[in-house]
Amino acid sequence: MFSYKRGNKRIIAALMVLMMGSVAGCGASSAESSEEIVEEIAVSEVSYTAESVEVPEQIPNIMVDQSGFNIDSEKVVIFRGRQLPESFQIIDLESGEVVYTGEVVKANRDEETEKYYGIGRFNDFREPGNYYISADYIGESYAFTIGEDVYRDVFDEACRKYYSNRCGIAISQVDNGDNGHSACHTTEARFQENSDQTIDVTGGWHMDENADRDVLIGCRILENLLLSFEMNPNAFTDETGIPESGNGIPDIIDEIKYEADWLLKMQDSKTGGVYGAAITGGGGSDIFSAPVEVTPVSMEATISFAAAMARLSFIYQQYDQDYATAALRAADRAWESFSINQSVYDSTQAFKAAAELYRATGSDKYHHVLDSFFVRDDLVQLFNDDENIFIGAVTYLSTNQNVDKEQCEKLIKALMKKSEAIAQRATESRYLVANAAEGEDFSTLLDEARCLTITNHIIYNHEYTTIIENHAHYMMGMNPSCLNFVTSSTERDYKDTEGYSGVMNDPQKDALLIFMLSVLEN
Repeated sequence: MFSYKRGNKRIIAALMVLMMGSVAGCGASSAESSEEIVEEIAVSEVSYTAESVEVPEQIPNIMVDQSGFNIDSEKVVIFRGRQLPESFQIIDLESGEVVYTGEVVKANRDEETEKYYGIGRFNDFREPGNYYISADYIGESYAFTIGEDVYRDVFDEACRKYYSNRCGIAISQVDNGDNGHSACHTTEARFQENSDQTIDVTGGWHMDENADRDVLIGCRILENLLLSFEMNPNAFTDETGIPESGNGIPDIIDEIKYEADWLLKMQDSKTGGVYGAAITGGGGSDIFSAPVEVTPVSMEATISFAAAMARLSFIYQQYDQDYATAALRAADRAWESFSINQSVYDSTQAFKAAAELYRATGSDKYHHVLDSFFVRDDLVQLFNDDENIFIGAVTYLSTNQNVDKEQCEKLIKALMKKSEAIAQRATESRYLVANAAEGEDFSTLLDEARCLTITNHIIYNHEYTTIIENHAHYMMGMNPSCLNFVTSSTERDYKDTEGYSGVMNDPQKDALLIFMLSVLEN
């Protein structure tokens, strides 16, 4: 069996062979080209050399999750073509033997592309191993695995990614590749508004290629990771391979604390306000030795800090009550700083912070803010459209403090309706996801998977688990480009296409990826 090759160069003779219809390769034995890859070439106007000609890579018409399928999970494959067969075969990658035959169902024609899309299911095939799928007319898929806990390595890699983004310590290149570097930004930073004053803001996570550290982004990531841990704690282990592994605390909590330590340094000790970011400046080629500037106090950063640290205090009290108490005090100081400068009744960020602080303290001063939003006519619309209202409402639904049962029922109905709409769109989609994002902007897809995960936690629904897993399948190969956008350890991944950096390399998307995979690992 001849597998697809990356960046496979051919001389002009190969182009002529392609145009005559003779094609070699796994999946390339199709009677039709997977894409219109050969265009008319004016040979008289172009000269070729063996080194200059590159044959465009064929993309399979059989799309699978290249990371694989758990033995007990739903297993699905997507087919596309101008003609679809009635059946497909699963072939053992090592022996080349056909080990399973299934039906291609739900074949529907797409008017725009004039191609048919169909689905194959093989839930009853449970033999561990490495395989690929073959079908008449349309060729073969990339390889995939069936086994126990196939997402564990991907999940741990996603969690460990934050360690490779740590600022202030040396990161080994042996274990972290291009992310490895010597200890960076270990000296005091200067204030952007007053360069004569300095502050210790060492630590935290780099958020971008400039090695900047941002409070808003850090707080958003903490919220998603903490909520993911709260809902699916069994998914997280103490053995992902970071320095704190084996200390009796889940590694993701250790990682969260590393960022939280930095966030606490970013709070102004006098006012309780929070500086917006620690940015790397000064030019030069080595960003890891460049000077750092701290931006002024931001009210947006301040109220986000209040919400994130309140959530941290609630979760972390089971590991270190003193640290949890310090985090809660910092959150309350940030709340007071914000309320002095802006109205807490007009800010949806304040609603989220009030929900977190109310759950942690039970104080009426926070519940009054929540009540002011509960009486609004546009509350449900805000729940659907505003991230702060959505997360704040989810927190309110999970509090042990006294709650307004009528408001809880309203929020539960809104959550169910939102999830049902996502599920319906996913069911109707040819790729079984509610938002089949082209390219690498998976923000909406990941947000919708998070919504289903939250609903599934509150009111278990097996259908939602399947749809969440289909979102994982989509991102790891069951998409139009047959690219694994998550990890680079499979046959075709984001590194094979210019312009893609991988979901794990975006800290915000990585947190949502962890959220999605946690329900599959729990």
